[in-house]
Amino acid sequence: MNYLAHIYLSDEDDFIKIGNFMADAVKGNKYEQYPTGIQIGIKLHRFIDSFTDSHPVYRQSKHRLHEKFGHYSGVIMDIVYDHFLAKNWQLFSNIELEKYADDFYNLLQSNYDILAPKTQNALPYMIKTNWLVCYKSLEGLELILFQMDYRTKNRVNMPAAMHEIKQFYAEIEQEFLAFFSDLQQQTKLELDKLKNEFHYTT
Repeated sequence: MNYLAHIYLSDEDDFIKIGNFMADAVKGNKYEQYPTGIQIGIKLHRFIDSFTDSHPVYRQSKHRLHEKFGHYSGVIMDIVYDHFLAKNWQLFSNIELEKYADDFYNLLQSNYDILAPKTQNALPYMIKTNWLVCYKSLEGLELILFQMDYRTKNRVNMPAAMHEIKQFYAEIEQEFLAFFSDLQQQTKLELDKLKNEFHYTT
């Protein structure tokens, strides 16, 4: 899963959201230098990634891209699944996606000093392009694939995956909806477990 899903699955706790969002920029046990809520968010992010990578439905979706994109099929499918979360947002939240995204950008700006350096560097571009809302359209999805391709030095031409995405669009959307239901349930259990381990209350 990509940014939008990680934020959404963080409950309504601001620090857990921040930790879950920036976890990829915090390696190994360096998470221990952050406040408890952010530590929980980082560990939750790692759980979500592990659960996603091993889930048979997600693996089925990813397999559609594997022949052409190899290792990067997972990177691409994470973004595609966020596209379907944004597209079907009304099924998961009563808050409009645009407001949800604006509120989160404001949260990051209000806590800028505590963000990991890589996250600080990426934040202005994320806000400028309204990344969390951009996912929602196919045009926005393609734009994000272009950006990801640039960040990986154009190794596999990620935007070319739009052909397969459009070809199997309905199938992947149904796979996402089935998978995300499982992910929500398991993430809630894991989050409750982490809160208990850290004696964390809000």
